Amino acid sequence: MEFSGFMKTQRVLVTGAAGFIGSHTVDALLESGHEVVAVDSFRTGRATNIRQCAKQTGFVFEFADVSQEGALKLMCLKYRPDTIIHLAGLVSVVQAQEEPDLNFLLNIQTTHTVAETARACGVRRVVFASSAAVYGDIADLPVREQGETRPISLYGTAKRVSEQILDGHAKSFGLEVASLRFFNVYGPRQDPRSPYSGVMSIFADRFAAGEKIHVFGDGSQTRDFVSVFDVARALVLGATREGLTSEICNICTGKPVSLLDIIGEFQKLYPAAPAPEFLPGREGEILHSAGSHRRAEEVLGFSARISLEEGLQTLVRKSRSAVTKSAKLMPQYA
Repeated sequence: MEFSGFMKTQRVLVTGAAGFIGSHTVDALLESGHEVVAVDSFRTGRATNIRQCAKQTGFVFEFADVSQEGALKLMCLKYRPDTIIHLAGLVSVVQAQEEPDLNFLLNIQTTHTVAETARACGVRRVVFASSAAVYGDIADLPVREQGETRPISLYGTAKRVSEQILDGHAKSFGLEVASLRFFNVYGPRQDPRSPYSGVMSIFADRFAAGEKIHVFGDGSQTRDFVSVFDVARALVLGATREGLTSEICNICTGKPVSLLDIIGEFQKLYPAAPAPEFLPGREGEILHSAGSHRRAEEVLGFSARISLEEGLQTLVRKSRSAVTKSAKLMPQYA
């Protein structure tokens, strides 16, 4: 990755560093020559996701839960980061609905803790992992950052409140903030066996296993799918771009894709796969979603580079590689 016109080498503290997006962000930061303080409690993150970083210069890992009082402050006083990339949090929309107190703690209170810790410890900037869930079911597509936000879930509401907390610290205390609204992120290291995983990783897992996939509805619903490699690059840009004050940017491709299109791409890679099974649509599901990427281009110099075809090929290749490695580790019996 090449970055020009940005801050020089930064020391970046990444919360949720062993997670799906976090681990790719750590990789991208190190590749760009920055120092990384990776923080994770392994609540949902995995040590294997950052194992490849352990021997790299400029990388240090701290096992800590940033939702615990004082934990993040200790890390900031110890390492004095220039920037915090805040990715830790409750990642499940469903779990947020089922456990509102946990959603508040991990997705609102912890963001307040990050903002206050940054202020107290003199951290220059916070880059926050927000979500397209802040928009809710908006008919006027593609959605733009300056448009209305009408979240329809506690998860989306928590992300919007977190954006406002960070914006308040920016306006009140001069903290630099970049809140990045991720659309449908996919790629390697996303656990397909998690009930909260994205449709791409679930489809990849089932196609690889020769299993039938299930589609809720007729498959015409659309999403803006963005590769985790593009998302990681956007986070690096958010951490290093000069001149930011308080910005909100969609991180997306700007190109809505239907589930039928996704299935068609997988069928090219797995021509012998069984036909999908269509089930009744799920109540409350947003049928169409797509974002405008113009603001990210203007503010961060970011636009998605990885096509859907390339992204799926990489996902499938990595998935096959992981299966092969797993098979080699299994005991062999005569």
